[in-house]
Amino acid sequence: MTDRVDCDIRQSVDRISSQMRRDYSESLRELNLYVGQDNLLSRLWIDDGVTQMQLCEYLNCEPPTVTHMVRSLEQNGFIYRTRDEQDKRIMRIFLTEKGKELEAPVRLKWQQQQEKLLHSISADERILLRQLMKRMESNLL
Repeated sequence: MTDRVDCDIRQSVDRISSQMRRDYSESLRELNLYVGQDNLLSRLWIDDGVTQMQLCEYLNCEPPTVTHMVRSLEQNGFIYRTRDEQDKRIMRIFLTEKGKELEAPVRLKWQQQQEKLLHSISADERILLRQLMKRMESNLL
């Protein structure tokens, strides 16, 4: 019995994760973005002018992944790179006006995704779900 329940939980988490990623990916494409690029931009909305290594740490990604994201976002006119004034070896990444204008639409997409996921779950259930999900997350780390 418990093996079946455990398997059902794992499969549900897999299906939820896959479907959320597909839905969210489709909604971001409307803004000319891909999943992950929104997180990079969100770091810049908080603190514009960070280094690529700071982005790697924030996103928990390898440098080539961040390099690819930065290049793509730069080509689409959302960010630009410039050399650090004190240390010319360091490139700093800044938002363009076009990148700044994405903050509200991206936050709306986040909110819509969250509402879709949680719409039939009560406030008390959400608190319990959060506790259980945090516990599951810590089991993996």
